[in-house]
Amino acid sequence: MSDRAESFPLHRRDVAKTLLNARDDSLIVTGLGSTNWDFTAAGDCARIFPLWGAMGGAVPMGLGLALAQPSKRVLVCTGDGEMLMGIGALATVAVQAPKNLAICVFDNERYGETGMQTTHTASVADLALTAQGLGIKNAQVIADEDALAANLDAIVNAEGPVFRVIKVRAEPLDFVLPSKDGVHLKNRFRAELLGPGAV
Repeated sequence: MSDRAESFPLHRRDVAKTLLNARDDSLIVTGLGSTNWDFTAAGDCARIFPLWGAMGGAVPMGLGLALAQPSKRVLVCTGDGEMLMGIGALATVAVQAPKNLAICVFDNERYGETGMQTTHTASVADLALTAQGLGIKNAQVIADEDALAANLDAIVNAEGPVFRVIKVRAEPLDFVLPSKDGVHLKNRFRAELLGPGAV
């Protein structure tokens, strides 16, 4: 396993802020652990639905949301550990092919929630190639600021499914936790999506 992620140039909290601010009407599903904390730190708001559990569930939830709300842009942001666990969901994304779905994997090559043990992406596993092999043709790796800037429009606007692996630095960060009240999180998201009468 490699320690190369400790010197990756992109910082995950900066990436989260860039994605959050790139489009103010996208619906965002964040995977458990670090991406929840990143987007809470970037600016917790009603259009973000953070998963507190259900490891591997962010992509299926985003897929369902994209299919149910085809007029809305849906962005799933999750980590490499969760993506490796739920990798089969990408085959279903490819088959369903929602045009409004983008998936960004924040890949620090670590299991951040359990002590920063290395994941398989620190070795030979390549999530972008895996996504392509499962049928998502618009899949690439972003490894620096220039590549992030060049890919930002595709992430927030291009016809989906869009899949990007964003290589981010493995670094210790403070926890910035979203609310743990699941009913509150559900209700605020539904109200944002469907209006106050939906809750």
